[in-house]
Amino acid sequence: MATRGTRYDKDFKIGAVKMVTEKGRAITSVAADLGISYDTLQLWIKEFTADKDNSFRGSGHLKPDEEELRRLKRENLDLREENAILKKATAIFANHRK
Repeated sequence: MATRGTRYDKDFKIGAVKMVTEKGRAITSVAADLGISYDTLQLWIKEFTADKDNSFRGSGHLKPDEEELRRLKRENLDLREENAILKKATAIFANHRK
């Protein structure tokens, strides 16, 4: 049975990243002090520097533009289904008038 890794909150991750990026500490030193792996901290730094505002969103949370895209795709699908239903209803009512 595989064990799951420890989960760290957003504030912890940002604090760890800032120790390296703003205070100039070595990644190995910060990782050892916090009890996390070098690779984990390196991934956090990469994610944070790529997009500071949307980093460490948590599981299942999308970036705002990805959420908007998901909403629009869902709306598009709903409208296509409604359109198909209306086409079928139109065909049915047209046949009853004859």
